Amino acid sequence: MMKKMGGKVKVGLVLMGILLVEMVGNSTGATRHNYGDALSKSIVFFEGQRSGKLPPSQRMTWRKDSGLRDGFQKSIGESQIGIKHIDLVGGYYDAGDNIKFNFPMAFTTTMLAWSVADFKPFMGTELPHALEAIQWATDYFLKCTRMPGVVFAQVGEGFADHNCWERPEDMDTPRNPFAVSKKYPGSEVSAEMAAALAASSIVLRSSNRTYAARLLSRAKTVFEFANTYQGSYNDSLGHWVCSFYCSYSGYQDELIWAATWLYRATKLPYYSNYVLNNIHKLNGGNFAEFGWDTKHAGIYVLVSKLGFAKHLQPNPFITNAENFVCSVLPESPTTKSVSYSPGGLLFKAGGSNMQHTTAISFLLLVYGRYASSLKKTIQCGNVVVKPPRLAQVAKRQVDYILGDNPLSMSYMVGYGKKYPQRIHHRGSSLPSTDAHPNKLECQGGTSYFFSSNPNPNVLVGAVVGGPDINDKYPDSRADFPHSEPATYINAPLVGLLAFYKAH
Repeated sequence: MMKKMGGKVKVGLVLMGILLVEMVGNSTGATRHNYGDALSKSIVFFEGQRSGKLPPSQRMTWRKDSGLRDGFQKSIGESQIGIKHIDLVGGYYDAGDNIKFNFPMAFTTTMLAWSVADFKPFMGTELPHALEAIQWATDYFLKCTRMPGVVFAQVGEGFADHNCWERPEDMDTPRNPFAVSKKYPGSEVSAEMAAALAASSIVLRSSNRTYAARLLSRAKTVFEFANTYQGSYNDSLGHWVCSFYCSYSGYQDELIWAATWLYRATKLPYYSNYVLNNIHKLNGGNFAEFGWDTKHAGIYVLVSKLGFAKHLQPNPFITNAENFVCSVLPESPTTKSVSYSPGGLLFKAGGSNMQHTTAISFLLLVYGRYASSLKKTIQCGNVVVKPPRLAQVAKRQVDYILGDNPLSMSYMVGYGKKYPQRIHHRGSSLPSTDAHPNKLECQGGTSYFFSSNPNPNVLVGAVVGGPDINDKYPDSRADFPHSEPATYINAPLVGLLAFYKAH
């Protein structure tokens, strides 16, 4: 962390030194990246995570149909009324396992939609593929929310699944659905699903107005359910969700996040008033947090951009958005919410660090473009930051992911000459059904897990959890905090890559 220094001369020298170090770091072994190719691959990745009946357009051809009976086992969490035989086929596997966790899946979908909503002009021929990736999720969410007063939160049992190293095409672990309801609420998962449906309705209007209207109508209904019957799914489904995607930040952030997206989709004062009347419920200390669990920084940036709180003086959304920016920039003298590795990777404590790198970089780019449109600077203590600096910091992170790092390794599978070979991913690490038609039982894939051989199937576009704080990456399946890809890592990266492809 940089100590605060008084005086314009000292600040200028410190800033010049940081920028010089970054320029030198970027020029040493730096590569001119093909952002268009990386964008294409980042979207193809989602096809490798699909569950359900795969379409003829499927490009990740080593993947086959899976989870075709999802929803036909007795549900848990809402088992008191014995829901059974409901079609929950479709959606995405979140990472290297075979469970459909709807909380992170909904956040992934919201971020894919935000990527398109803000960067659509730069997506070019990848736009149809991005919209297809979004609709693959929303088709599933419409199924999950079709029963009034019930929202399905998960399909499959995490503990049973994590005990197996098994292809999704061979799954024989329990596929019970898990639901929340009026009596057993789950506001965070329900509200995030409402946000995903609302955000997706915005970007799908131009291609299918009727379908988009259906998404928006369902988003309103699900939001009202989440808001009226408030409670955490930790309490109703904690045994099944809390070892995997427990909600640590509460559910007020998801309710406000969903209302913000509903305002963007409808422009109705009801939703902007909801945000303004409830923003005090957020924990102010989380202004720099953003991801599948915590939405604070995303709310501040999005509301600032939408501008419905302009009359507030001082404006808490702009204040906290800029507090977020200042907590991330390397040259800022304010308290940091992140660290940087010696090679320049933005880092937060915990596993799967690239989820933070891509999500935070996305917000920097969005806020930087907003500030640039207003020709405003950002004051970080005694350092004045111009908007282009935010795009520069975000680009540095994207370039690190694509190979500008001490190992000269791309952390996107299939991009560049050197990338992870032994990622923590069941389908990728096991022979495809084309190569090995016979079923692999639950423990049948164990030898492949421990093998030192590269994965036989390339999960193109997958971005893994990434190196450690010292830029080291062992490329081991067993080291899942670093070697496992996840949909919510890729989703913000789609928007970033679209922008840098055009700039």
